Amino acid sequence: MLTINLIREQSSSVIERLRIKNFDATAIVEHVLDLDRRRRELQTEGDAVQAELNNLSRSIGSLMKEGRKAEAEAAKSGIGALKEKQKQLSETLDEVSSEMQSELIKMPNLPHPMVAPGKSAEDNVIIRSGGTITELHEGAVPHWDLIKKYDIIDFDLGIKITGAGFPVYKGKGARLQRALINFFLDEGGKAGYREIEPPIVVNEDSGFGTGQLPDKEGQMYHAGIDNLYLIPTAEVPITNIYRDVILDAVELPVRNMGYTPCFRREAGSWGAHVRGLNRLHQFDKVEIVQIAHPDKSYESLKEMVNHVESLLVKLELPYRIVRLCGGDMSFTSAMTYDFEVWSAAQQRWLEVSSTSNFEAFQANRLKCRFREKGAKQTTLCHTLNGSALALPRIVAALLENNQTPEGIKIPSALVPYTGFELIS
Repeated sequence: MLTINLIREQSSSVIERLRIKNFDATAIVEHVLDLDRRRRELQTEGDAVQAELNNLSRSIGSLMKEGRKAEAEAAKSGIGALKEKQKQLSETLDEVSSEMQSELIKMPNLPHPMVAPGKSAEDNVIIRSGGTITELHEGAVPHWDLIKKYDIIDFDLGIKITGAGFPVYKGKGARLQRALINFFLDEGGKAGYREIEPPIVVNEDSGFGTGQLPDKEGQMYHAGIDNLYLIPTAEVPITNIYRDVILDAVELPVRNMGYTPCFRREAGSWGAHVRGLNRLHQFDKVEIVQIAHPDKSYESLKEMVNHVESLLVKLELPYRIVRLCGGDMSFTSAMTYDFEVWSAAQQRWLEVSSTSNFEAFQANRLKCRFREKGAKQTTLCHTLNGSALALPRIVAALLENNQTPEGIKIPSALVPYTGFELIS
């Protein structure tokens, strides 16, 4: 959530920068500024009434000591009227503040100045690429055929048990999943991330804190009786560890990671391009999260991008890194780098990670702050996260790119985790 101070002091800049995200903020900024003026007027008026109440209360004591009871009683009547006025002012202030808050949460985060304008993925900027694109043997097939051939993932069983988008992993398929999770966690540990095992359901405050609510409410699975939400990513519970927390500046950056299953309704997103593992309702992911000092958050983002890239290098997957344009960015992000791996059998790039800096946007919703040594005032932290990595499309690319007439070769970095070199 953007701060009211930023909007008040840089309203024209806010409107201009949000145009990069194809969001016209003119009307909402004007409305917020009107509400802010009204809110400050009410606060000033309320402070004046409180001061008058304090003075009148003190005068009553003096009048009573001097034996001027009639004047004291008249003053008491005045106190009653002032308290009623104070109550009305307080109620109006609450209404105006609530309306302003409702307007503020409608506004997306400002994009970083490096973010290019654009409307869709076609306008994203390719930063760099790596790895070698595989030349497959004749008769190579996409992963949805390979998983049937080797009986390692079963979509029909998932439909029987739950529904479409909930596959069942079997045998070496299940072992490959576990191997990837452990590999990603071990690599994250080497990079200085502390492992967290969080809950996979969260309350409304947690969903609001990281921006999933109310923006993505329709994409989350909701347990209505308990009013809890299944997490779409471990970002939500891990980042919310620091909701309403004041850190010492020397603690920054805080680096955490966690493996969780993730749940997304993905309403309206089905089609031929999301066949097989390309899009699921439930999938596994290792997430990395940083809470950073505002002056160093883009150093943290670079560090996170380099870490995700190292995982793809070790998995021997051809990849590219793209910086998202304004129109392809999320509501909460200030800058996002997507990682895509090449699917040789599908002949297209598959997104496997988004690594983002949210600057102070989430922290303002979370009230996640830090204090410099000796300082009285607190400052909002910057929050960042990234997939390191999401499994479904990684598995799809590994199966497709490494298929041979003899079977599917396992990358050497994973063999100590799988215990086998070939799926056959």
